[in-house]
Amino acid sequence: MTGLDFAIKMELDGEKYYLEQAEKNQSNRLNTVFKMLAAEEKNHAELLKNKAENLPYVLYNTYSEYKNLFQEVGDYQNIIKDIPDALDLYQKSLKMEKESIALYRDFLAKASDDNDKELFQYIIEQEEDHVALLDNLTELLNRPNDWVESAEFGLRTEY
Repeated sequence: MTGLDFAIKMELDGEKYYLEQAEKNQSNRLNTVFKMLAAEEKNHAELLKNKAENLPYVLYNTYSEYKNLFQEVGDYQNIIKDIPDALDLYQKSLKMEKESIALYRDFLAKASDDNDKELFQYIIEQEEDHVALLDNLTELLNRPNDWVESAEFGLRTEY
């Protein structure tokens, strides 16, 4: 298996994982997050397949989709009560995304072709957006715990 084949498999495994989580969370806001991440992972796999087969591909920005999730922050404030393992799901997802970034950084460092470099840099940026999204959601879910643990001490971040 080549490195590119491994990356494609990793992206498809990520898509499968996120779709499974979306299915398990159909009745709450996590469903939207996991469906969006699954679609992103599928897109990454398709980009890599096209690259492997020397087919054309288009790189596009999906950052605005992430911003829309946070316009509905009120819905997330009660997730931790409704879904006790939400934080664990996000943390596992964070780990997967960080492993992906490490792999693509390695590919980028070894790439000699400008198109390859552009593709790997694009996927790194996409995965970094996933990490930022998951970090923000983890922080949002953790705030009630942080508040209770440190309510009597010093200044706390406004939210």
